[in-house]
Amino acid sequence: MKRALISVSDKTGVLEFAKELKNLGYEIISSSGTAKYLKENGIDVIEVSQITGFPEILDGRVKTLHPKIHGGILAIRDNQEHRKQLQENDIKPIDIVAINLYPFENTVKKGADLDEIIENIDIGGPALVRASAKNYKYVAIITDPKDYNDIINELKEYGEISIQTKKKLSLKAFRHTAFYDSIISQVLNEKFEINEDFPESLTIPMRLKSGLRYGENPHQKASLYINPLENGISVADSEILQGKEMSFNNYYDVDSAVLLVKEFEEPTCVIVKHNNPCGVAVAENIKQAYTLALETDPKSAFGGIVAFNKEVDEETAKELTKLFLEVVVAPSFSDSALEVLKTKKNLRVVKVKNFDKKLEGKDIKRISGGYLLQDRNLGLYTELKVVTERQPTEKELEDLIFALKVVKHVKSNAVVIAKDKRTVGIGVGQTSRVDSLETAIKKAKEFNLPLEGSVLASEAFFPFRDSIDTAAKEGIKAVIQPGGSIRDQEVIDACNEHGIAMIFTNMRHFKH
Repeated sequence: MKRALISVSDKTGVLEFAKELKNLGYEIISSSGTAKYLKENGIDVIEVSQITGFPEILDGRVKTLHPKIHGGILAIRDNQEHRKQLQENDIKPIDIVAINLYPFENTVKKGADLDEIIENIDIGGPALVRASAKNYKYVAIITDPKDYNDIINELKEYGEISIQTKKKLSLKAFRHTAFYDSIISQVLNEKFEINEDFPESLTIPMRLKSGLRYGENPHQKASLYINPLENGISVADSEILQGKEMSFNNYYDVDSAVLLVKEFEEPTCVIVKHNNPCGVAVAENIKQAYTLALETDPKSAFGGIVAFNKEVDEETAKELTKLFLEVVVAPSFSDSALEVLKTKKNLRVVKVKNFDKKLEGKDIKRISGGYLLQDRNLGLYTELKVVTERQPTEKELEDLIFALKVVKHVKSNAVVIAKDKRTVGIGVGQTSRVDSLETAIKKAKEFNLPLEGSVLASEAFFPFRDSIDTAAKEGIKAVIQPGGSIRDQEVIDACNEHGIAMIFTNMRHFKH
């Protein structure tokens, strides 16, 4: 007779699964909790303690850890010595194991204390899963209730579970325990107050949220994963309110737009194209902020991503529908705004989860053969040190801080020209800083935006005075930059010659 061991904390679908196995002639073994549930629903089962001849002890901490259970799982069926030892020790093979583990993740999320969290670390369950997955040729290991129906259908149609299905189940099982242990290690790192930033080995729990149409390009496959332990602001776990399926590039651009717009408290709009801002503005309301941000570079804004840090209202929504956009993202949308946006059926409308919360986790980048981990770039400046003879005016200082917040999120080398808390010109990712400045100036002139009396932010130091000389010709009156060049004095002298105020921040913002 075939035998199945069922021991689950998540009872979803298990009653129907057990009934079908009984109808197919399987003998069912269960641990106490599952056995009680199945018996109450009219399914005859044998309890683990009846097999082992040993009661569950230590409040259930020890129940399945026994040779009569693990021997029945791990025995190689066509190994004569194994068969002999099974017979000598009165151990019967187990053919199907259906396990899901103690709800550790849910216990953490509900705010349990450390003692309760520890009690919800499964020991016997992972041992059964790994034993079954290791002996996949002879044992089908089921860790996901969604697989119950497929297994029953295969048994009904073919009378057995195919080796290919067993391989898939085995791989899924090993991933299941790896994911489970990665959550435990991360939670205990915090709960034990160890808080190692960069441990010697690192596992990050990731759960598939959805497949994506493709990656950066149509020939690249892609999917979206989320980290279930992160409770901060989350673009990955956003709510898609309408529109076409989000693409790989959409998510990447939306994340950049959200992280930039989150720098501001006042009503702000950010327009992003190809992972760089092409327009940013602060205003009295988000409709006005959008209009000003769009004026920075309406050509680049076409097909872009628009992000707000306040709720989108009906009037703003009407403005948004006048231009082809890929995504509009915000903390919330009024009902009337959503009705307006519905007129653009392909426009993706995204509500960010936990917008008001902090950004969590490390910044991770992939390189060939490994990963680079770093702290998130959460700072803005270490100090605001005026290094020139001329002090910036109060208004210039406000614009300088605005420009600094923007340039922090622009790919290096980066330059942002701003006036009245709006971008006038943005220079992105040039190999020379003066080239970035010239690009920003060109953009400002293309759209007739005021350079006279504007301010300039650079995410890294100026290596030469040439950028200052160029800025002075256009009427730029104040500069903010980290400082730290061996030619800082040369740059300061240039500012003094042109009557430009300059501030050092002592914090660089490279973005590659």
